[in-house]
Amino acid sequence: MTQHDSQHNRGCAAVILAAGKGTRMGSDLPKVLHTVAGKPMVHWVVEACRATGASPIVLVVGHKSELVREAFSDEGDIVFVDQAPEQLGTGHAVEVCRNVLAALNGDAFVLAGDGPLIRCATLADLLEQHRSTSAAATLATSIIDDPTGYGRIVRDIQGRFVSITEHKNATEEERAIQEVYPSYACFDVQRLLESLAKLDRDPLSGEYYLTDVPAMMHGDGLKVEALTAVPAEDVLSINTPTQLAEVDTILRGRLQMEATT
Repeated sequence: MTQHDSQHNRGCAAVILAAGKGTRMGSDLPKVLHTVAGKPMVHWVVEACRATGASPIVLVVGHKSELVREAFSDEGDIVFVDQAPEQLGTGHAVEVCRNVLAALNGDAFVLAGDGPLIRCATLADLLEQHRSTSAAATLATSIIDDPTGYGRIVRDIQGRFVSITEHKNATEEERAIQEVYPSYACFDVQRLLESLAKLDRDPLSGEYYLTDVPAMMHGDGLKVEALTAVPAEDVLSINTPTQLAEVDTILRGRLQMEATT
C-alpha cells in the first residue's frame, strides 16, 4: 500500500462549533437554530459534512444545548459534546471533544455552525489537499474584497502559510491582506490534540483560539497547507438578523438553481 493510499483509507470526523448564544440575533434561541432556507443554519453544515463522508459528526453545544440536541434527536451519526459551564474560545471548544477524538486514527474537519453556505465540494477539495500532502493541518481560505473582521492568512515570501492573524491584532500591512480564514479547517487528529495541549490563553481575552494552532504547527516544523478554495460568497456567516436574511436569500437561490439543473 502506498502512502497516498494509506492517507485515503484514514477516517474523517467533523467537529462543528455550535455553542454560541448569538447575542446580536435579538433572540434567546441558540444562534445555530435560526432557520436558513427553512432549516436550522447548522443543518446545512451537518449535511455538507455528511455528504463528504465524515463520521462521527460532533456538535459542540452550549447555550440551551437541549434545543440543539432535540433538533438532531433522530440522527444517529451525531455526537454531542457540552462546552460548559464556561465557553473559553474556539480552541477550548475543540479541546472539550478530546475524549471523542482521542480514539480516532485519521483526520477531522473543524467548522463553524453559523456558516450554512458551506459546500460539500469545498470540503472534498480541502480533504484531498490535506491527504495528498500529508499535512498536519489544511485550511481552506477565501479572497474577498472587504476582509474587515476576518482573520488574515499570512504567507512567507515563497507563498507558504505562516499564521492566521486576527483582525484586531493585525498590523496595517496585514489588514491589507485580502486572503481570509472563514473557519474551514482539516487537521490530523493526533497532531491537533498534541497542539491543543500546548495552547495558551490569549492575554487580552483569556480565551483559547483554534486559529493559533496552525501557526504553532508551522513553528514545530509540521506541514500546514492553505488552499484558496472557498468562493467569496460562501464566506458569509451569520451574526445579525440582516445577515440571516442575506444568507437565506443566497441559499434559497442556490437550492432553486440546483433543483432545475
